[in-house]
Amino acid sequence: MGIEGSQEQFARPMGQEDMAEHSISRFDDPGAYEAGFGDAGVNLMMTGPGDFEAELLRLKLEHLVIMRLREWLPRIACISLAADRVFLSFPVGRTRLECDGFAFQSDQIAFHGPGLQMHQRSGEKCQWGLISLPLDQLANSGAALTGHPILPPHATRLLHPIGADLSRFQHLFRHACHLATPAGKLIEQPEVARALEQDMLHAIVHCLASDGTEDRSRTRSNHTALMARFETALRKSVGRKVTLPDLCAEIGVAERTLRMCCRELLGVSPMRYLLLRRLNNARAALRHADPSTASVASIAREHQFFELGRFAATYRAAFGEAPLTTLQRNAS
Repeated sequence: MGIEGSQEQFARPMGQEDMAEHSISRFDDPGAYEAGFGDAGVNLMMTGPGDFEAELLRLKLEHLVIMRLREWLPRIACISLAADRVFLSFPVGRTRLECDGFAFQSDQIAFHGPGLQMHQRSGEKCQWGLISLPLDQLANSGAALTGHPILPPHATRLLHPIGADLSRFQHLFRHACHLATPAGKLIEQPEVARALEQDMLHAIVHCLASDGTEDRSRTRSNHTALMARFETALRKSVGRKVTLPDLCAEIGVAERTLRMCCRELLGVSPMRYLLLRRLNNARAALRHADPSTASVASIAREHQFFELGRFAATYRAAFGEAPLTTLQRNAS
């Protein structure tokens, strides 16, 4: 694509607070893509070879933020959610996607509470949606439409709304994405933005209220809390070599338990996840380094790869190119 992030932005004029903000951004750099999520902190780890490509469509209404994400490489994502909003995530089309160990079906929606951390993974190119709204807005809308407030979950909850409610939600999401494109001038009219948000809030509340799945949030909450401690331990280990016993001691959990949770939520072992994290960090450093002053060896050492030949082989197996090729791309 040749650019880290290109954006078609349609900003509202000053003084028109009811007007929606909408944009489409395209990326060939994972770091720039991660920064575009706004209310969610995202850390991507590519798990397959190829050049990174992504597209982020964003529509901000008075309360709702609606996003459609398109990605063209398999990856694992650690996503930290804002503490004052609730989130819905869901596959778009025939995407193969897993969230916190749940394998998404096209008729399901994941419901995330405020301040939670989720792990999401895809095995191929994927397309998915992410919608957020303030806690008080969910409570007020739930009370108005159902007679009682809707409480956020303590861990990711996979919803299976009844057919009519799900169809209405999916239709409105597609409509919102259409309005957010460059040709969608209607969304710049305040009355259209307000009507869309009202309809979308109704659809969200009806999907949450009509969910008929069993709530397994207590067990899921224990697993996600452990994985949050695991991610914290990994961040603390940056710049030094760690072993699985080191990580388990830091977290306060048995090796068998950590392996089981990583396999369930990430699809890989704890040490494989750590390796992928280090490889992706090294690739980001190579992408942004000046090839006239930096070297593969120095960047490898900075990321705790001390055997250059083994690093090059592992890097090529993960990303489909030699680390020197990544570094030299900046020469042009």
